[in-house]
Amino acid sequence: MKKEVLDHGYVELVEHWGSDERIIEAARMSTQKGFKGWGTSESPGDEKLLKYLWDNAHATPFEMAGFIVEVKAPIFVFREWHRHRTQSFNEMSARYIPLPNENYIPTVERVTLTDAKNKQAQSIKPLLPDSAEIWLSNLGNIYSILESTYQAGLACGVPKEIARLVLPVGRYSAMRASANLRNWLGFLKLRCDPSAQWEIRQYANAVAEIVQQKFPRVYEVAKEATGMP
Repeated sequence: MKKEVLDHGYVELVEHWGSDERIIEAARMSTQKGFKGWGTSESPGDEKLLKYLWDNAHATPFEMAGFIVEVKAPIFVFREWHRHRTQSFNEMSARYIPLPNENYIPTVERVTLTDAKNKQAQSIKPLLPDSAEIWLSNLGNIYSILESTYQAGLACGVPKEIARLVLPVGRYSAMRASANLRNWLGFLKLRCDPSAQWEIRQYANAVAEIVQQKFPRVYEVAKEATGMP
């Protein structure tokens, strides 16, 4: 399962463990009744217990499932993502290999997007599409200059760990991230929220699709509270 995100990025499921049923089994350890079965809208089964667990913040059973994703994203997205310390990360390192010449270039619509309620997304003044086009052109030129400087440093023997100093936060990197389902849902609650930066929200939406596919019952009970699409 692989979802393309932004202009060069993606979120790809590497592996998952556990299931909706395993969460129910964990919740019933004290009674040893295990998973009894799903019901219908007229006669609900264990989905009733699953909803009870979620609504009443009985969170530990949700730790009995989880997944690993591989992510390709701009460095500034990773800097936000890595604030979620309940996940485990392993990122590509420019100390060891040169990062590919792939940089995030937003659309004109993204550059002119503003939000009066979100201070981080507010413009100092309205930005016209023509001005946005000029700014994006300048951004592309700067990316080219920085890449030329980067490659020149590598070519003349500057160590990779020093040559990378010129790399912008718009440069794409790649990582793997692992967490249990409880912590993925915590990530989604923050990063699917409209106040989160637009770019990381696109990645969060891709993660939410994995939850929907692999843990459909959990997705249904947690969808509204986490803001998952």
